Order: sequence, then structure tokens, then C-alpha cells
Amino acid sequence: MYKAIIRPILFLFDPEKVHYFSFSSIRFLSKIPGVKALFRSLFFQEHQSLERDLFGLKFKNPVGLAAGFDKDAKLYNELSNFGFGFIEIGTLTPKPQPGNPKKRLFRLKSDSAIINRMGFNNGGVEEAVERLKLNKGVLIGGNIGKNKITPNEKAIEDYEICFEALFDYVDYFVVNVSSPNTPNLRALQDKEPLTDLLKALQVLNFGKTTSKPILLKIAPDLSDDQLRDIIDIIKTTKIDGVIATNTTISREGLTSKNKGETGGLSGKPLSKRSTEVIRFLAEKSNKAFPIIGVGGIHSAEDALEKFEAGADLVQLYTGFVYEGPKLIKDINKALIKKAQ
Repeated sequence: MYKAIIRPILFLFDPEKVHYFSFSSIRFLSKIPGVKALFRSLFFQEHQSLERDLFGLKFKNPVGLAAGFDKDAKLYNELSNFGFGFIEIGTLTPKPQPGNPKKRLFRLKSDSAIINRMGFNNGGVEEAVERLKLNKGVLIGGNIGKNKITPNEKAIEDYEICFEALFDYVDYFVVNVSSPNTPNLRALQDKEPLTDLLKALQVLNFGKTTSKPILLKIAPDLSDDQLRDIIDIIKTTKIDGVIATNTTISREGLTSKNKGETGGLSGKPLSKRSTEVIRFLAEKSNKAFPIIGVGGIHSAEDALEKFEAGADLVQLYTGFVYEGPKLIKDINKALIKKAQ
């Protein structure tokens, strides 16, 4: 029903307005008695073979929602009813910021893709914390970044503020230095500043009574040498894993009229490169750390490809927009079938 009726109607309108409309609709529907149970009966899959134990956390299934969809932790409880095993909120920054000027979100329908240049628009970490206090048992990842006005030489302070504020309310952290939509942010992926940033967060982390997993989200546009640096950095800083990958600045092979828009590209065109990065990291590190695979997952086959390349978990974003919540169920059903 989603692809045949709902999606064609939604795709007639501005994508950012549709995003907020969808949030309001899901929130409204979820308040109707019996609707949450209906969503869970339609989309949720529970099976022992789906469970994953990684970095001290137990995932009911390995299919998560990527950061960027529920930036401000406004809908994670309701979204969990669609069958996700975990939900990542953010990217959050210390101070609220409006993000980049609109229009900043573009559908590339013929490419099954999206270009966004949102720019970490969010209400600030403290607002999100208040909503996270209402968590009803959802496994949450906290994706953190720096404010646009914060120079790179002071970026560590922004990440530390977010880390401290979120620590009691998320299950794992994701350090985002790979968005192309905040000026100079990707420079923090260079070996020295990235090592310094992760070491600083680990100092805070290991100072707690119980530490929490820290993962690094990387760009798909890194060279093989840069990916080798990432492996070295993980070994040096002892963080817990990698999310591969964020959006790309590449426009190779696109056919849609919006292909020239600046920003990060997500969706089907990213699938091959994301899988290549996952395979490279898994093979060159001898699977030394967990990998969450994200990028271009629009079918169960796409997800299985990521797992076969070395991913331990996967996340959806653009595929969720294009294919609907049935995609989560399809992936989990394929994994159950494969395990039998």
C-alpha cells in the first residue's frame, strides 16, 4: 500500500514539508488505541536468529534507523513500532541551530536517491535529552557533532558537551565528522585531529562508572590510504566500531534533474561504494571491530550484501523513505530464512 498509494501522493510535495507531515501523522496515528499494536503486528519480526550482541549491547534485530531521520529525538518511540532493532537520533549539537537555508532537501526519483544539505539543523542537545527521558525501552544511538560557528580547533569541546549531556540517555555514541554539509567538518577526519577528538572522548568515557560504546561515522569518499588510517585510529583510541558510510559528494551515474544540487547524496547510487568500504575495513582489519553498514539499502538483497561484506548491523534512511516500513520486515525475514 505504501509504494502503490501513499508514496506517490507524498512525492508530489516538497520533501522537507513531507518529512514533518509524516512525523505529525505517525505521532497522531500512534495515539489512537490499538494502532501501535497494529504497526507491530504488521512489521515486527522476532526470532532468536535476529538477535545480536555487540559492544556490550543486545539488539533484538540488526536493522536500525540511521541518524538524520529523527534528529531531535521527537519520534523514536513511535518509529520503533515499525520493527527497527535500534534507532539513532541526531546529529545533535551543543547549541540549537537552524541549519542551511531552504530549499535543502531534494528527491532524485529516477535514481532512487536523495540529496540533502540540511546542515545539522536541530534544537540542541539539551532539548533532545528532555525527550529521551521518555524512552520506553528503545535502544538508542546518539549521533553528535559540532555547531557550524565552532572553529575546528575548538571542535573537541562541542563533542564533549554533547557526550556529557547524552551519556545517561543513549546506549551508544556516534561521532559524526563526515557530513559534507557543515563547512570544514570533514577535515576532522584527518588522522591527527580525529585521533585527538576520539582520545578526548575516551578520557571522559573511561572516567565513568561504566563506559559506553563509541562509534565513528565515516564518509564513503575516503581513499584506501585514509581508510587504513581509520583502522589505525580505531586501534589507537580503542573506540568500539565504525558506521560505513555517511552520504557522498560524488554524482557519478546520476540521471535526475536535481543531480547538480550541492549536499550529501544518499540512496541507491551509494550502495556499491558503501559495500566496498565495509569490505575493505573488514578485510584489512581482520574484522577487528564491529561495522554498521548504511548506504543504498533498498531491498533485503541489498542488506544481505552488506552483511556478507562484513557488516554486523545495518541502518536505513533513504531506503525507508522510498520503500516504506515493509523493508525492515523483508530484511529480517530474509535473515531468518538464511539462518534456518
